Amino acid sequence: MTSAELTTTEASAAPSAFIPAPTTPYQGDIARYWDHEARPVNLRLGDVDGLYHHHYGIGDIDHGALGDADDSAYEKRLIAELHRLESAQAELLLDHLGTIGRDDTLVDAGCGRGGSMVMAHQRFGCKVEGVTLSAKQAEFANRRARELGVEDHVHARVCNMLNTPFETGRAAASWNNESSMYVDLHDLFAEHSRVLEVGGRYVTITGCWNPRYGQPSKWVSQINAHFECNIHSRREYLRAMADNRLVPQAVIDLTPATLPYWELRATSRLVTGIEEAFINSYKDGSFQYLLIAADRI
Repeated sequence: MTSAELTTTEASAAPSAFIPAPTTPYQGDIARYWDHEARPVNLRLGDVDGLYHHHYGIGDIDHGALGDADDSAYEKRLIAELHRLESAQAELLLDHLGTIGRDDTLVDAGCGRGGSMVMAHQRFGCKVEGVTLSAKQAEFANRRARELGVEDHVHARVCNMLNTPFETGRAAASWNNESSMYVDLHDLFAEHSRVLEVGGRYVTITGCWNPRYGQPSKWVSQINAHFECNIHSRREYLRAMADNRLVPQAVIDLTPATLPYWELRATSRLVTGIEEAFINSYKDGSFQYLLIAADRI
Protein backbone atom coordinates (compact mmCIF):
# COMPACT_ATOMS: atom_id res chain seq x y z
CA MET A 1 0.00 0.00 0.00
CA THR A 2 1.32 3.47 -0.88
CA SER A 3 0.79 6.60 1.19
CA ALA A 4 -1.78 7.66 -1.41
CA GLU A 5 -4.02 4.95 0.01
CA LEU A 6 -4.44 6.77 3.31
CA THR A 7 -7.72 5.38 4.66
CA THR A 8 -10.45 7.06 6.63
CA THR A 9 -12.55 4.03 7.51
CA GLU A 10 -10.50 1.76 9.73
CA ALA A 11 -10.75 3.08 13.26
CA SER A 12 -8.41 0.33 14.41
CA ALA A 13 -5.53 2.06 12.62
CA ALA A 14 -5.76 5.02 14.99
CA PRO A 15 -4.99 4.87 18.71
CA SER A 16 -8.57 5.86 19.52
CA ALA A 17 -11.86 6.34 17.73
CA PHE A 18 -11.99 9.10 15.14
CA ILE A 19 -13.56 12.24 16.59
CA PRO A 20 -14.75 14.49 13.75
CA ALA A 21 -15.67 17.52 15.87
CA PRO A 22 -14.29 19.68 18.70
CA THR A 23 -14.02 17.65 21.89
CA THR A 24 -13.32 20.33 24.51
CA PRO A 25 -14.92 23.71 25.26
CA TYR A 26 -11.72 25.43 24.11
CA GLN A 27 -11.75 23.59 20.78
CA GLY A 28 -15.38 24.60 20.39
CA ASP A 29 -14.37 28.22 20.96
CA ILE A 30 -11.66 27.96 18.30
CA ALA A 31 -14.05 26.35 15.82
CA ARG A 32 -16.52 29.19 16.34
CA TYR A 33 -13.74 31.79 16.07
CA TRP A 34 -12.65 30.55 12.64
CA ASP A 35 -16.18 29.80 11.47
CA HIS A 36 -16.97 33.51 11.91
CA GLU A 37 -13.61 34.88 10.77
CA ALA A 38 -13.86 36.89 7.55
CA ARG A 39 -11.03 39.40 7.80
CA PRO A 40 -10.40 41.34 4.60
CA VAL A 41 -6.67 40.82 5.10
CA ASN A 42 -7.21 37.09 4.48
CA LEU A 43 -9.88 37.26 1.81
CA ARG A 44 -8.62 40.23 -0.21
CA LEU A 45 -5.14 38.73 -0.44
CA GLY A 46 -6.54 35.38 -1.54
CA ASP A 47 -8.57 37.08 -4.25
CA VAL A 48 -5.29 38.00 -5.99
CA ASP A 49 -4.85 34.52 -7.47
CA GLY A 50 -7.34 32.24 -5.70
CA LEU A 51 -4.89 30.87 -3.11
CA TYR A 52 -6.27 31.69 0.34
CA HIS A 53 -3.70 31.61 3.13
CA HIS A 54 -3.94 31.84 6.90
CA HIS A 55 -0.30 32.60 7.60
CA TYR A 56 2.14 35.46 7.20
CA GLY A 57 4.84 36.34 4.70
CA ILE A 58 8.61 36.36 4.30
CA GLY A 59 11.07 38.07 2.02
CA ASP A 60 12.19 41.48 0.85
CA ILE A 61 9.62 43.99 -0.34
CA ASP A 62 9.59 44.65 -4.08
CA HIS A 63 9.32 48.43 -3.89
CA GLY A 64 9.41 48.66 -7.66
CA ALA A 65 6.20 46.63 -7.84
CA LEU A 66 4.55 48.87 -5.24
CA GLY A 67 5.19 52.07 -7.17
CA ASP A 68 4.06 55.49 -5.97
CA ALA A 69 2.14 55.51 -2.69
CA ASP A 70 0.04 58.42 -3.96
CA ASP A 71 -1.16 56.42 -6.97
CA SER A 72 -4.82 55.35 -6.80
CA ALA A 73 -3.82 51.75 -7.56
CA TYR A 74 -1.19 51.63 -4.79
CA GLU A 75 -3.34 49.77 -2.26
CA LYS A 76 -4.16 47.08 -4.83
CA ARG A 77 -0.46 46.62 -5.56
CA LEU A 78 0.31 46.53 -1.82
CA ILE A 79 -2.24 43.73 -1.37
CA ALA A 80 -0.66 41.80 -4.23
CA GLU A 81 2.77 42.24 -2.66
CA LEU A 82 1.61 41.00 0.74
CA HIS A 83 0.06 37.98 -0.96
CA ARG A 84 3.29 37.29 -2.86
CA LEU A 85 5.19 37.23 0.44
CA GLU A 86 2.64 34.87 2.02
CA SER A 87 2.92 32.49 -0.93
CA ALA A 88 6.72 32.69 -0.64
CA GLN A 89 6.37 31.53 2.96
CA ALA A 90 4.33 28.50 1.85
CA GLU A 91 6.86 27.73 -0.89
CA LEU A 92 9.64 27.69 1.72
CA LEU A 93 7.69 25.20 3.82
CA LEU A 94 7.16 22.98 0.78
CA ASP A 95 10.88 23.23 -0.03
CA HIS A 96 11.60 21.43 3.25
CA LEU A 97 9.23 18.48 2.76
CA GLY A 98 11.89 16.45 0.98
CA THR A 99 11.34 14.21 -2.02
CA ILE A 100 7.62 13.72 -2.64
CA GLY A 101 6.20 11.47 -5.34
CA ARG A 102 2.89 11.59 -7.17
CA ASP A 103 1.68 8.51 -5.28
CA ASP A 104 2.37 10.03 -1.88
CA THR A 105 -0.07 11.66 0.49
CA LEU A 106 0.62 14.76 2.55
CA VAL A 107 -1.26 15.97 5.64
CA ASP A 108 -1.87 19.65 6.38
CA ALA A 109 -2.83 19.96 10.06
CA GLY A 110 -4.80 23.17 10.44
CA CYS A 111 -5.32 23.71 6.72
CA GLY A 112 -7.42 26.87 6.87
CA ARG A 113 -8.95 27.75 3.50
CA GLY A 114 -6.59 25.40 1.70
CA GLY A 115 -4.07 27.60 -0.11
CA SER A 116 -1.01 25.59 0.93
CA MET A 117 -2.71 22.30 0.04
CA VAL A 118 -3.34 23.48 -3.51
CA MET A 119 0.26 24.69 -3.81
CA ALA A 120 1.55 21.32 -2.58
CA HIS A 121 -0.52 19.42 -5.14
CA GLN A 122 0.53 21.78 -7.92
CA ARG A 123 4.19 21.20 -7.06
CA PHE A 124 4.23 17.46 -6.36
CA GLY A 125 1.14 16.12 -8.15
CA CYS A 126 0.26 14.15 -5.01
CA LYS A 127 -2.76 13.84 -2.75
CA VAL A 128 -3.11 16.34 0.09
CA GLU A 129 -5.41 15.84 3.07
CA GLY A 130 -6.22 18.81 5.27
CA VAL A 131 -7.86 18.99 8.68
CA THR A 132 -9.44 21.94 10.47
CA LEU A 133 -11.85 22.46 13.35
CA SER A 134 -13.76 24.98 11.25
CA ALA A 135 -16.58 23.64 9.08
CA LYS A 136 -16.62 26.95 7.17
CA GLN A 137 -12.93 26.66 6.34
CA ALA A 138 -13.27 23.05 5.20
CA GLU A 139 -16.25 23.95 3.02
CA PHE A 140 -14.35 26.88 1.50
CA ALA A 141 -11.23 24.76 0.81
CA ASN A 142 -13.24 21.98 -0.82
CA ARG A 143 -15.18 24.43 -2.96
CA ARG A 144 -11.93 25.96 -4.21
CA ALA A 145 -10.56 22.48 -4.96
CA ARG A 146 -13.65 21.76 -7.09
CA GLU A 147 -13.34 25.09 -8.88
CA LEU A 148 -9.71 24.29 -9.69
CA GLY A 149 -10.53 20.74 -10.76
CA VAL A 150 -8.27 19.14 -8.13
CA GLU A 151 -10.92 17.75 -5.79
CA ASP A 152 -9.66 14.21 -6.39
CA HIS A 153 -6.31 15.20 -4.92
CA VAL A 154 -7.00 18.03 -2.44
CA HIS A 155 -9.50 17.51 0.35
CA ALA A 156 -10.24 19.19 3.68
CA ARG A 157 -12.29 17.73 6.51
CA VAL A 158 -13.59 18.87 9.88
CA CYS A 159 -11.28 17.04 12.22
CA ASN A 160 -9.35 17.34 15.46
CA MET A 161 -5.67 17.41 14.43
CA LEU A 162 -4.80 15.57 17.64
CA ASN A 163 -6.89 12.55 16.63
CA THR A 164 -7.10 12.09 12.87
CA PRO A 165 -8.67 9.22 10.91
CA PHE A 166 -5.56 8.56 8.84
CA GLU A 167 -3.90 5.18 8.81
CA THR A 168 -0.77 4.78 10.91
CA GLY A 169 2.54 5.26 9.08
CA ARG A 170 1.17 6.12 5.64
CA ALA A 171 1.85 9.86 5.21
CA ALA A 172 5.04 10.80 3.36
CA ALA A 173 5.09 14.22 5.01
CA SER A 174 2.96 16.49 7.16
CA TRP A 175 3.00 20.03 8.44
CA ASN A 176 1.55 22.76 10.62
CA ASN A 177 1.69 26.26 9.20
CA GLU A 178 0.98 28.65 12.07
CA SER A 179 -1.58 26.30 13.62
CA SER A 180 0.39 24.56 16.39
CA MET A 181 -0.31 27.30 18.96
CA TYR A 182 -3.85 25.99 19.37
CA VAL A 183 -2.89 22.59 20.79
CA ASP A 184 -0.68 20.76 23.27
CA LEU A 185 2.60 20.08 21.49
CA HIS A 186 3.17 16.60 22.93
CA ASP A 187 -0.28 15.49 21.77
CA LEU A 188 0.26 17.12 18.38
CA PHE A 189 3.64 15.57 17.68
CA ALA A 190 2.47 12.17 18.91
CA GLU A 191 -0.21 12.25 16.21
CA HIS A 192 2.17 13.42 13.48
CA SER A 193 4.62 10.70 14.52
CA ARG A 194 1.84 8.12 14.28
CA VAL A 195 0.64 9.21 10.85
CA LEU A 196 4.09 9.62 9.28
CA GLU A 197 5.94 6.74 7.70
CA VAL A 198 9.39 6.05 9.14
CA GLY A 199 11.70 8.52 7.44
CA GLY A 200 8.77 10.85 6.71
CA ARG A 201 9.24 14.58 7.10
CA TYR A 202 7.38 16.94 9.41
CA VAL A 203 7.66 20.72 8.99
CA THR A 204 6.27 23.57 11.02
CA ILE A 205 6.48 27.31 10.58
CA THR A 206 5.40 29.03 13.76
CA GLY A 207 5.75 31.99 16.04
CA CYS A 208 7.21 31.11 19.42
CA TRP A 209 8.32 33.06 22.45
CA ASN A 210 12.03 33.21 23.08
CA PRO A 211 13.16 31.46 26.31
CA ARG A 212 16.11 33.84 26.50
CA TYR A 213 13.62 36.65 27.12
CA GLY A 214 12.58 34.85 30.31
CA GLN A 215 8.79 34.68 29.96
CA PRO A 216 6.23 35.58 27.28
CA SER A 217 6.36 39.35 26.81
CA LYS A 218 3.38 41.71 26.92
CA TRP A 219 3.39 41.68 23.12
CA VAL A 220 3.16 37.89 23.02
CA SER A 221 0.30 38.06 25.52
CA GLN A 222 -1.51 40.49 23.21
CA ILE A 223 -1.09 38.11 20.27
CA ASN A 224 -2.44 35.23 22.37
CA ALA A 225 -5.49 37.26 23.35
CA HIS A 226 -6.11 38.48 19.79
CA PHE A 227 -6.11 34.98 18.26
CA GLU A 228 -7.35 33.07 21.33
CA CYS A 229 -4.27 30.88 21.18
CA ASN A 230 -1.39 29.77 23.42
CA ILE A 231 2.00 30.50 21.89
CA HIS A 232 4.66 27.98 22.92
CA SER A 233 8.36 28.56 23.51
CA ARG A 234 11.07 27.43 21.12
CA ARG A 235 12.31 25.04 23.82
CA GLU A 236 8.89 23.39 24.10
CA TYR A 237 8.86 22.60 20.36
CA LEU A 238 12.23 20.87 20.42
CA ARG A 239 11.50 18.95 23.62
CA ALA A 240 8.10 17.68 22.40
CA MET A 241 9.61 16.60 19.07
CA ALA A 242 12.37 14.67 20.81
CA ASP A 243 9.78 12.91 22.96
CA ASN A 244 7.86 11.78 19.86
CA ARG A 245 10.55 10.40 17.52
CA LEU A 246 10.83 13.56 15.45
CA VAL A 247 14.48 14.53 14.93
CA PRO A 248 15.08 18.12 13.73
CA GLN A 249 17.06 18.40 10.51
CA ALA A 250 16.76 22.18 10.19
CA VAL A 251 15.87 25.01 12.56
CA ILE A 252 15.72 28.33 10.70
CA ASP A 253 15.08 31.69 12.31
CA LEU A 254 12.79 33.53 9.88
CA THR A 255 12.31 36.56 12.13
CA PRO A 256 14.40 38.96 9.99
CA ALA A 257 12.66 37.64 6.87
CA THR A 258 9.13 38.23 8.18
CA LEU A 259 9.62 41.71 9.68
CA PRO A 260 9.39 43.52 6.29
CA TYR A 261 6.01 41.84 5.71
CA TRP A 262 4.66 43.17 8.99
CA GLU A 263 6.04 46.65 8.47
CA LEU A 264 4.40 46.79 5.04
CA ARG A 265 1.13 45.33 6.32
CA ALA A 266 1.01 48.00 9.04
CA THR A 267 0.74 50.65 6.30
CA SER A 268 -2.22 48.95 4.61
CA ARG A 269 -5.90 49.79 4.98
CA LEU A 270 -6.36 46.13 5.95
CA VAL A 271 -4.72 46.48 9.37
CA THR A 272 -6.29 44.38 12.12
CA GLY A 273 -4.75 46.10 15.14
CA ILE A 274 -2.28 43.33 15.97
CA GLU A 275 0.52 44.51 13.68
CA GLU A 276 2.23 46.60 16.39
CA ALA A 277 2.51 43.60 18.72
CA PHE A 278 4.21 41.49 16.03
CA ILE A 279 6.62 44.24 15.01
CA ASN A 280 7.61 45.19 18.55
CA SER A 281 8.01 41.60 19.77
CA TYR A 282 10.18 40.69 16.80
CA LYS A 283 12.33 43.76 17.35
CA ASP A 284 12.79 43.31 21.11
CA GLY A 285 13.66 39.61 20.69
CA SER A 286 10.80 38.25 22.80
CA PHE A 287 9.12 36.57 19.81
CA GLN A 288 10.64 34.49 17.01
CA TYR A 289 9.38 33.18 13.70
CA LEU A 290 10.82 29.71 13.10
CA LEU A 291 10.83 26.92 10.57
CA ILE A 292 11.58 23.50 12.04
CA ALA A 293 11.92 20.45 9.79
CA ALA A 294 12.15 17.05 11.47
CA ASP A 295 12.35 13.44 10.31
CA ARG A 296 10.32 10.59 11.83
CA ILE A 297 12.66 7.90 13.12
